[in-house]
Amino acid sequence: MSTPTQQPRRVVVTGLGATTPVGGTIPQTWEAISAGRSGIRPLEQEWVAEHELPVTFAGQIHTAPSEQLAKVEVRRNDPSGQYALIAAREAWADAGSPEVEPERLGVAIGSGIGGVWTLLDQWENLRTRGPRRVFPLTVPMLMPNGPAAAVSLDLSARAGAHCPVSACASGAEGMGLALQMIRDGRADVMVAGGTEAAIHPLPIAAFAAMTALSTRNDDPTAASRPYDVDRDGFVIAEGAAVMVLESEEHALARGAKIYAELAGVGMSSDAYHITAGEPEGAGASRAMLEAVADAGGQTDQIVHINAHATSTPVGDLAETRAIHRAFGEHATSIAVTATKSMTGHLLGAAGALEAVLTTLSVHHRSVPPTINLGTMDPEIQLDVVTGEPRALPDGEILALNNAFGFGGVNVALAIRSYA
Repeated sequence: MSTPTQQPRRVVVTGLGATTPVGGTIPQTWEAISAGRSGIRPLEQEWVAEHELPVTFAGQIHTAPSEQLAKVEVRRNDPSGQYALIAAREAWADAGSPEVEPERLGVAIGSGIGGVWTLLDQWENLRTRGPRRVFPLTVPMLMPNGPAAAVSLDLSARAGAHCPVSACASGAEGMGLALQMIRDGRADVMVAGGTEAAIHPLPIAAFAAMTALSTRNDDPTAASRPYDVDRDGFVIAEGAAVMVLESEEHALARGAKIYAELAGVGMSSDAYHITAGEPEGAGASRAMLEAVADAGGQTDQIVHINAHATSTPVGDLAETRAIHRAFGEHATSIAVTATKSMTGHLLGAAGALEAVLTTLSVHHRSVPPTINLGTMDPEIQLDVVTGEPRALPDGEILALNNAFGFGGVNVALAIRSYA
């Protein structure tokens, strides 16, 4: 006699927070994204000319952390940690600052690069001023899990303080880990997301040397142009995005506002190339299909995808092929958007921000437009939303967020409407 399979705990989104190139809060960010407003602008720092950087623009943070944090918090955290604290506090307040036992509260905040500013600034201190001038908190500030640790300290979260480091999929993987932790009973509430602060001359020079960055220095706001025939690379950006996740029973017991259900996660790896994704999208399509299956859904139920869509000539094509591989004829019926056209590419925070935006799309039933799409690449056969936001249908809907990273990492999150 077989034992009935126990249904996994449903996990819902009860709080959202972000600091991004288009806004210092969730309301500011969502308003700008819905309006199709770019956050890309020229870099005015002296080091751009000093190092003769070939790229002179980026998606810089909209609101300075000094406007949102105490001086001591700015001093003791790398910018990546500062951004994480800002986003986590907004998400926590948005969730109503839930009462939860510390041992039942966890953190999973990913970062692709970590504290590059701290590392290189303190190396310069050591080189020019000697070991006595190296800041005592250098190590906790530069380590990639520093932001997750800072948030766990801030919230007294003791169920775990995790930091997936998987390049541009880090933030999405953090949310997937949080989903699994709640399902597995390790936590009732998780604060999950991603953060990155890598607008620094070294990463810019390195990405430029790979010819990965757009060089449209004369027109920065038009530089990030996913799917456009004239796209020439991604735009580096910074920021953080966080969501508060809870088991459904915990959220209902306290009468929480619920945005949506984080219904499934899919993960795979390409084992193809250290930077390039597998060109036919085999691994990416597996991640999407796994996310749909994990959500208990069917492929024809997907109504919206917030695509990874970085604006690189090769990457956009590979993801397009992956979508067609996963969804077949239904692929051209899915409303696709590429919000990196406005925010640029937040690297390890990108998947987290786009999962937050997908959650808001499902909650408000509105897909933001992709901007800068003048002439569609004829090889990309997708229903890309442009111009004005597009309304999503009534009733239960299921959407996906894709996040792919160097090393061949693929993560897809499935987000379902919650009535």
